[in-house]
Amino acid sequence: MSDKVVTLAHGAGGKQTAELIDKVFKAHFSNPELTADDAAVLDMQSGKLAFTTDGFIVSPYEFNGGNIGKLSICGTVNDLSCMGAKPLYMTCAFVIEEGFELDELEKIAAAMEKTAKEAGVKIVAGDTKVAGKGQVDKVFITTTGIGRIIDNAHTSGRFAKPGDAIIVTGDIGRHGCTILLERNDFGIEADVKSDCAPLWNTVEKMFETTGDIHVIRDATRGGVGTVLYEIASQSDVGIKLNATDIPVADEVKGVCGMLGLEPLYLACEGTLVVFAPKDKAQAIVDTLHGCPYSKNAAIIGEVTAENAGKVVLETEIGAQTMLAQPGGELLPRIC
Repeated sequence: MSDKVVTLAHGAGGKQTAELIDKVFKAHFSNPELTADDAAVLDMQSGKLAFTTDGFIVSPYEFNGGNIGKLSICGTVNDLSCMGAKPLYMTCAFVIEEGFELDELEKIAAAMEKTAKEAGVKIVAGDTKVAGKGQVDKVFITTTGIGRIIDNAHTSGRFAKPGDAIIVTGDIGRHGCTILLERNDFGIEADVKSDCAPLWNTVEKMFETTGDIHVIRDATRGGVGTVLYEIASQSDVGIKLNATDIPVADEVKGVCGMLGLEPLYLACEGTLVVFAPKDKAQAIVDTLHGCPYSKNAAIIGEVTAENAGKVVLETEIGAQTMLAQPGGELLPRIC
């Protein structure tokens, strides 16, 4: 497909649309459940289902560690996984800017194919629209996912309890830092790679270790800090963090130091925040250390009955300070 671009005709529903679907999407997403009809017909197992949807408009659409296609699968798979749900099926809708190169679109589809296969999820239906030049920034993707909640999973942001340990499954802030550097607005050179990864297998291993997990949350927009404030509010509890225990890659620390950024508020796309009883926490962390995307997992704090709705940070010198609640626009277009 070299030297070819997406045209408005590709979105008109005729011959060119059929060719685009066959040569790009069907070629990469083919499976027995993928439909050419108006809706997929699926066999569902008994039990509870988790159902989620998400939109992806990251700029730039390709970055160190992935692209918008990989991100779209990871984002939906991870949202299902946070509810203890094994991802089963996904749909995806594309809005593509007129003039976008077909070779680039195929790279995005190939990344989705590879990531979906790793996550064990099937893409079963979708939609394609082409927008006029300038109406869309290259390509936007919307995904919807369905998963079956495993028998011993009962997680929610409402379930945090005083005495819970707070775990992160990896070092924080790498995705947000990666996108910031890719834009080259500050002329900073640093080798930072996004943590973008599908995490169902990681979550499954945690539940094999213990079913006593209260909260799992994907620390995407707003990062770990925003997630902690959300959970503190939902559960009406306080949160205390130990700054020295929070894993941050040296290169991310360096960039944040130069720009005055707080790593706790930079997006992650392959790191989860987990709340579990203290007596189960170390076993969970030991399990995480054996998984490919969570070798830097750590216990970073605890849930308290004091300071409900607040996040308190104990600094490197032992002082305690209230972590400022984020507001306004942090890093635009990071997912």
